Order: sequence, then structure tokens, then C-alpha cells
Amino acid sequence: MDVSPGWPVYLCLAVLLVVTLLANRLSGVGLGRQSAVAGARAVVQLSLVALVITAVVGSLWLSFLAVGAMFAMAVATTSKRVGAPRTWPWAAAAMACGVVPVVAIVLATGAVPLTGIAVIPIAGIVIGNTMTVHTLVGRRTFAALREEHGQYEASLSLGLTSSQAIDEIIARRVPEGIVPSLDQVRTSGIVTLPGAFIGVMLGGGSAVQAATAQVLVLFAIMATQSITAGVQAALIRRRLLLPADLGLALVS
Repeated sequence: MDVSPGWPVYLCLAVLLVVTLLANRLSGVGLGRQSAVAGARAVVQLSLVALVITAVVGSLWLSFLAVGAMFAMAVATTSKRVGAPRTWPWAAAAMACGVVPVVAIVLATGAVPLTGIAVIPIAGIVIGNTMTVHTLVGRRTFAALREEHGQYEASLSLGLTSSQAIDEIIARRVPEGIVPSLDQVRTSGIVTLPGAFIGVMLGGGSAVQAATAQVLVLFAIMATQSITAGVQAALIRRRLLLPADLGLALVS
């Protein structure tokens, strides 16, 4: 099966965008403009990415350079989303702890060949999901630390250290960032057919090949998100990865 640029695809995209805008207007959600901008950005960005990948995929070193650029953009995006842009080095550290060993395992075991055409998509999927869990964990834990500041102060008054007091608040929030990906793993093949499965099928692979690729991706996502969430939580407890306001409020 081949999905190539052409009028059928352009028409489908236009109709889907109109449906999105109408749904936003009729439901009163009010995200029509944001949806249009997001759609336009997706078209431009993916077109540029396609050109870049075409140019670098023949060189392994250039492919790794492209992966590095993707990682840098992911760090910048999630740091902004959690409201802690100045602590981006710590966000990068937490994400790297998840991305690097997982990608290394996938390549070292030979599950994915050490070629640009294989490294870029696998690393891209891992990085994207690592960014997602970092954002989810950050937003949930930071909101909880603001809302339950009184509990933090009470914990300190009882003799707990700052790290222990923070952990009392965030311990039950951190797993919430991983739950969506676990649900995806649990329901794959029953409720949803995830992207890697569909991609292999559209690329002409067999159903068995598609299933194998998807299971590999899902296990990689579980591993990278578990590591990243754990490291991120440790950095938050040590007050290294916090928005500016919480950095001032959470004093020992």
C-alpha cells in the first residue's frame, strides 16, 4: 500500500481540517484557531523533516546528528510546557537517562539494524514518548506542589527533610504520567492499532512484521518512560528541576 502526495491526500486533509474547525465551533471548545495553526505547523514541519531525513539517511553519523537535533527540540518543548525553561539541563539529563540506554539496547541487540533509515524513526518514537512523560509528570507534580504547599510546610514542621516533604506530595502523582502509555500497551491490538503497526503495514510489511515492530516499540516506550519519570522525580525531590516560583517556595 502506498500513501503518496497527491490530490486525494490533499482533499482528505482539507476535509478533516474543516471537520475539526466545525466541531470546535459547534461544541464551543474554542480551539479552532489553535487546531488550524497546529495543522499548518505539522504540514510544514513534517515536510521539512522528510527533506532532512532524505538528505541524511544515507549517513549513520548524520542520522545520529538529526536524532540529536530532535532530542534538543524535545527538551526545549517539554521545559516550556512544564513552566521550567531555565532548568532545561536537568530536563535533558532526565530524558537522556531514558533515551540513551533504551536506544542503545535496541541497536546493540540487533533488533533494529544500525542504519540511518532504522535509527531515525526508532529514536524519534522513543524521544517523543520520553518528552510526553516528562511533560505529564512535570505538570502534575508541579500543580500538586502548588496546591498542597501547606502540607509541605506541615511535613517540615514534623521533622521531615525537604526531599521527604516533596516526596509526600509527588509520590502518587508521578505514576500518573506513565499510566497513558501503559494503557496503550494493554489495549494494543484490541482497542487500537498503534502507529508502528500501521506504518509497517502501509510500507508493505506482513502483519507478523508489523506486530513485531509494534511490540518492540511499546517495550522501548515503557522502559524509557519508567526511567525518565524516576529520574525526574529524584531531581524534583532535590529541588533541581522546578519552575522558578516553586524553587523559591520550597525552602528547607
